Amino acid sequence: MKDAKNVLRLVGMILLGLFVVVVVVPFIFTLLVSAFGITLSIVSFLISLAVLLIKVAVVLAIGYLVLVGIRALLR
Repeated sequence: MKDAKNVLRLVGMILLGLFVVVVVVPFIFTLLVSAFGITLSIVSFLISLAVLLIKVAVVLAIGYLVLVGIRALLR
């Protein structure tokens, strides 16, 4: 009877390990992939925001140079 208990305990551990491999690991993998997707979207948003800021700075610099040039021509 004691051997049967040990065998049942071993079978239970194997089934639990199989459950973890079949159900929990893919679930955690999908969570990690979605977290990676969210992180990637945040990073791409920040990069696009930085590019937009650079474009605005270039437009302002060109506008400033045009105004300074017009002012120099009028003197």
